[in-house]
Amino acid sequence: MEMMSGAEMVVRALTQIGVKHIFGYPGGAVLDIYDALFEAEGIEHLLVRHEQAAAHMADGYARATGEVGTVLVTSGPGATNTITGIATAYMDSIPMVILSGQVPTSVIGEDAFQECDMVGCSRPVVKHSFLVKKAEDIPATIAKAYHIAATGRPGPVVVDLPKDIVNPKEKHPYVFPDSVQMRSYNPNVKGHKGQIKKALQTLLEAKQPVLYIGGGAIAANCSDLITAFAERLNLPVTNTLMGLGAFPGTHKQCVGMLGMHGTYEANKTMHNSDVIFALGARFDDRVTNNVQKFCPNATILHVDIDPTSISKTVSAHVPIVGSVDQVLADMTEMLDASGDSTDAQALAAWWTQIEEWRGQNCLAYAKSDKVIKPQQVIESLYKATKGEAYVSSDVGQHQMFGALYYPFAKPRRWINSGGLGTMGFGFPAAMGVKVALPDSVSVCITGDGSIQMNIQELSTCMQYGIPVKIISLNNQALGMVRQWQDLIYGGRHSHSYMESLPDFVKLVEAYGHVGIRVSDPAELDEAMEKCFAMKDKLVFMDILVDQNEHVYPMQVKYGAMDDMLLSKPESK
Repeated sequence: MEMMSGAEMVVRALTQIGVKHIFGYPGGAVLDIYDALFEAEGIEHLLVRHEQAAAHMADGYARATGEVGTVLVTSGPGATNTITGIATAYMDSIPMVILSGQVPTSVIGEDAFQECDMVGCSRPVVKHSFLVKKAEDIPATIAKAYHIAATGRPGPVVVDLPKDIVNPKEKHPYVFPDSVQMRSYNPNVKGHKGQIKKALQTLLEAKQPVLYIGGGAIAANCSDLITAFAERLNLPVTNTLMGLGAFPGTHKQCVGMLGMHGTYEANKTMHNSDVIFALGARFDDRVTNNVQKFCPNATILHVDIDPTSISKTVSAHVPIVGSVDQVLADMTEMLDASGDSTDAQALAAWWTQIEEWRGQNCLAYAKSDKVIKPQQVIESLYKATKGEAYVSSDVGQHQMFGALYYPFAKPRRWINSGGLGTMGFGFPAAMGVKVALPDSVSVCITGDGSIQMNIQELSTCMQYGIPVKIISLNNQALGMVRQWQDLIYGGRHSHSYMESLPDFVKLVEAYGHVGIRVSDPAELDEAMEKCFAMKDKLVFMDILVDQNEHVYPMQVKYGAMDDMLLSKPESK
């Protein structure tokens, strides 16, 4: 029996699980773990400048690869600084394990220096959490944490490690489990055959069906299966913000993103459908608008691995609990066996109607030779990267412009905070992508507000040579806040202007990177090409865009899905 300290157990367990990268920040409660990590081989630790960024880096790492991201932080403020990142991962079902230090077990509850109840603080925003009280339990607990994070509906798991159980002077037998089994945790991945058959029959009888794809389809790694199924039945397909790329945005059957800033054709197709086949989507409020007016004539077929997500906001007529890949594989097998098909004549008429809605050309915008439009920036980015980049985004107008004007043809290429809407997410997430996939092109679309929330990570990029590209749409304001103030608050811009902005080019150069400022539309494409030609350098593009531009389409608040504004209303 091999004898180890608790700190050594932590590192050995991570190695056996296959962890290659840890994002973290040391402190007193975890110094024994860091000392053990000093001797470890095969694991690279990246020292961030703020613990929130560590969580976002691990998150971006996980979204791009499907693997579990790993965070290591100290107790108290080190741990609590990760809460926003944990909540971000939780809302979007991203697998992540957060190893947090804790004060010694003997003083827990006594308000010791840098003590905080991390299990209690994180409880609302984790899939599960552990407070380990004995060193012998460390290997099995870490194995369970990674298993829980990655299986079923993925999510973040916290493992809180008191300082005394990782004491390097105390040795204990190290036993790593051959497999993980928990009586209380057995996620169902196989859907009910009877329900699947019923859903298929309903779909085949539909006259105006639509396939509605969410982030769960990306987590299930079944984009090819979805594409083949949609093509076989000639179904129109719409993706949620989290589901972009699960079905190619460049495909002729894709009607675009749906929801609050979805395309006219996507929202019209949903509202007028008679059957909605939802795969790994949760019918959140940014999709449905007013639930009472949501798709009044539609029969809802809902597949999700999380039973609590089904009929949570919109009642499903045919609920199926299971993983999207398993359910769709079984449905395809049933389709093969039956030889049935959809109503070709009805579908032809349905597509004719959809093409009329497409004819509205809802993403058209007026260009200018004097000021850069934010839409132009995303189109220029798409052209420079040939649509192949991993694009992380912060939250705001730039996020919606990115989602609408960069059609993602592959899954896991769009990295964004969909559920929590976390400003400051994009830059560290892009860093995590680049660490995971060093040969990829990793881009962060951001704004002058969001970028300043984790801009200190420019230092981390310099230390570890992480050459991400940052495309900042600088409108000197909190753009989405100001848009709402224009539309709802009579143009009263209460605290939404970003005054006293830094010279971003000089700031980036101070960190040792390359800064480019662009304000002339005629120079945009050339500057973008120059940016991406510098493959081994972090480049920050400070692009001055039209301050008055809004994101459209936009649903009318409290309306139905197809109640939409396609352009800025005339001022009264």
